[in-house]
Amino acid sequence: MNLLHGLLHTTAVTLFDVLPIALVIFGFQFLVLRRPIPNLKKMLLGFVYVLVGLAFFLEGLELALFPLGKAMAAQLTDPDFLLGLSATAEHIENLHWSDYHWVYLFAFAIGFATTIAEPALLAVAIKANEVSGGAIGVWGLRSAVALGVAIGLVLGTWRIISGYPIHWFIIGGYVVVVIQTIFAPRLIVPLAYDSGGVTTSTVTVPLVAALGLGLAGTVPGRSPMLDGFGLIAFASLFPMMTVMAHAQIAQWRLNRRRITATEQ
Repeated sequence: MNLLHGLLHTTAVTLFDVLPIALVIFGFQFLVLRRPIPNLKKMLLGFVYVLVGLAFFLEGLELALFPLGKAMAAQLTDPDFLLGLSATAEHIENLHWSDYHWVYLFAFAIGFATTIAEPALLAVAIKANEVSGGAIGVWGLRSAVALGVAIGLVLGTWRIISGYPIHWFIIGGYVVVVIQTIFAPRLIVPLAYDSGGVTTSTVTVPLVAALGLGLAGTVPGRSPMLDGFGLIAFASLFPMMTVMAHAQIAQWRLNRRRITATEQ
């Protein structure tokens, strides 16, 4: 009964959140464009599907993904796991950032896996492949973005554990992005910027947010409010770098092949 009550409550909240979007769309269609909506029955059915799907998804986040992320962070930062049962009390009280190597490995793996599974990224990659006539590979783009998210999460978890201010990382990252933008192929720059945005979607955000809050809540001296947030910014920033780097490497290899062919 509690599960059903929670699902009904989530559905009602989702309907309240989605209703303004529907009002804007239908309002423009009828009041501004003044045209009937084609396939109205199918559109309304699709709207119901979206509503039900969002309700199930949000309830699933509360029941599974958020607790899972926090539980993994708590277990991975447990001194008994990090140092073993033979660790001294002094060592436990003075844990070094290098002692959390399993946390970095988990952050890399979960960042790569969730990004590969991200539906928004898959949609963007397919469209980019179609528009570019196959010049931009679907798996190449997805792998580059996933690698960027994985690297960003490793650096973000290290920042939480070490306690360094977040603004230095963000400033430094965007300086690198601006420099890359100057030298990267113009074809890839807008796509690289969009790739940073699509990573912060349905699959990646819940686990990343739960991981950051779980780490900040279990690492000694960290505050969930001050240190727990910010991982999503890293997950958005670093894919821009890896996508542009992927394009730069591909362009360099292509130029090298042309030079070799010309010499022969």
